[in-house]
Parts: sequence; C-alpha cells; structure tokens
Amino acid sequence: MGFWDGLFPRRTAQFESGSASSNAIELTKRHTTVSLSKQGAVSGNLRVNLSWRMRTSDIGGRSRQSGQLLRHPFKLFKPEVVQAHTQGMVNVDLDIGCLYELTDGSRGVVQPLGNFFGSLNAPPYVKLSGDDRFGAPSGETIFVNLDHAEQIKRLLVFVYIYDQTPAFDRTHAVVTLYPSNGPRIEIELDERAPQARSCAVLSIEKVKGELIVRREVKFVYGFQAELDRLYGWGLQWGRGYKTKV
Repeated sequence: MGFWDGLFPRRTAQFESGSASSNAIELTKRHTTVSLSKQGAVSGNLRVNLSWRMRTSDIGGRSRQSGQLLRHPFKLFKPEVVQAHTQGMVNVDLDIGCLYELTDGSRGVVQPLGNFFGSLNAPPYVKLSGDDRFGAPSGETIFVNLDHAEQIKRLLVFVYIYDQTPAFDRTHAVVTLYPSNGPRIEIELDERAPQARSCAVLSIEKVKGELIVRREVKFVYGFQAELDRLYGWGLQWGRGYKTKV
C-alpha cells in the first residue's frame, strides 16, 4: 500500500485525554519498555504529546558563556535570560508523526506534512490534533483509539524537523504519553545528534498478549523514508508540503 493511500479528511473533533497522574514513568536506555496492559490502559484514547523548547545553554554559545562565568563568577547566581528568536538563532519546527500498520495489512502515516491527519473512529484509529510550528507549551498531540487495539498491529511515533535545518541539539524535546489509566510515560530526546533530521521515538505493539510501549530514540540523517527502511514499513514516499499558515 502506498504513502498516499492513508489520506483522510481533516475534521474538528473533541478528544478525551488520559488522566494525568502526579507521577510519571520515564523510559530510558536502561528501562526501555512499559506494559499498558498491566496498568489497565488498553482502552480509551491514548494521548501522545510532543513539546519542546530551545536549549537556553545554547543561546549565545556555550564557550562564550563559560568564559563569562570565569571572569564574573557571581553571574552563576543570576537567572538566565531566555531570548526571543532572532536571525542568529535557528528557528526549529519539530513535527510529530506516526507510522501505522493494521492487522488487515493496511499501512500508512499520520503527520502534518501532506496534511495526513488520520481518523480516530475509523481506520487507522490514529488522529493528529494539529500542527504547532512555534514550540508552544501545548505542543502537538496524536490520539490513538485503543478501543480498536485489536485492529492495530504496530505503531511507530517519530519526530522530524520540517524546515530541513538539523537542530535537534538546539532543542529540548519530550514525548509524553497519557494513557487512560495509570501514570504518564515520558521519553526525552536528550541525546545530542546535531546533524539528524528525524528520530524514531517509540513503538507500540502487542508482545505475548500485552500492549507494550518501547523506547526507540533512534536518530537518522534522512526523513520518513529512512525511518521506513529502518523499521521495514515498505511505503512509497513522495515530496510533501504543509498548508501555509
């Protein structure tokens, strides 16, 4: 099935969000998986949120900042000022997307690029709520309808840089899952990959009867086609664009 076969009309919809607990499960290199089944979160809407901000330590340059601290040690106790975007800074536009494969063999992608926003109550049961181009606190959110988990074979959530400026090392990005039950699940993109343009963040699939979330965090230097080859999706990719604001 080709890349363009997964096109669904964009609709305005109200979503139920998972209950946010005060605690969180952080998936790391040492703790890579968590079972949604064991925490009773295999129904309802799974909310997957991407948020990011510029790394303040990179504003103005690290070497210059460290040199200033040596000359003026009391600046260590002065709150750091976060500057607005200027021409000297990289304007990063991170997008979240999701490769899906259903049990009937259909495959495709949900992402802002090409306006593939998906559908929540019909195949692929994955829906993108919108496209945040400015790093707002709310970020971007994908909803997965786990009431249809039996129709979903596997999902791969990824993040990519739309404007083609490699700058993952200039941002602090976090993908947070809000299940219908239990604590939220956090995955930080904390590895420095200055030339990477895309990152496979997490996968969701059934393993021995349990619905498992697995931390991937694999940076690649290409775009969706390279992620496709890495995970064996077998889609046909073409050049896509966003609708202008």
